[in-house]
Amino acid sequence: MQDDLTLIIDEAADSMKKAIGHLELELTKIRAGKANPQILDGIFVDYYGAPTALNQVANVSIADARTLTIQPWEKNMLQPIERAIIASNIGLNPQNDGVIIRLFLPPLTEERRKEFVKKVNNEGEQAKVAIRNIRRDAIEAVKKLQKDGLSEDTAKDAEADIQQLTDKHITLIDKHCEVKEKEIMAI
Repeated sequence: MQDDLTLIIDEAADSMKKAIGHLELELTKIRAGKANPQILDGIFVDYYGAPTALNQVANVSIADARTLTIQPWEKNMLQPIERAIIASNIGLNPQNDGVIIRLFLPPLTEERRKEFVKKVNNEGEQAKVAIRNIRRDAIEAVKKLQKDGLSEDTAKDAEADIQQLTDKHITLIDKHCEVKEKEIMAI
């Protein structure tokens, strides 16, 4: 029984770490005014009929603080890459010169910054919901163990541990969102 309890808490902690990892990944995709190749993660290009990640068919690099360059491995991939960027709806217009594609990141207006902050807060809220769902599932598993003979005191202690884990991860989410918000609002 004690082993089952430890397993439940460990699985909850592992799932919460994955939720934080997902939040970090999503936050890197939100641009903060300076060029970052990670904003192109999640863009897939039609590569000979197969959807392939952009960084698998081209070299993505930072030309300067506000410019990304995309150098395809094959010249005939320029058009599909350009179409994929436009279709991804990340708010950037690719400039194709026949050799490389340039993405110019416009300076962020106050209004656009506030939009990005809302997006950050939305991602943070989704991560909190995921953490709370993990907590709910773990507590339900503890209650099921309690029905199978686990003592009430042990079950209450386990629930307190799960709640403490939840609080710790929600605080971490708030810190990540706060850092990203400062990064976005910095001019």
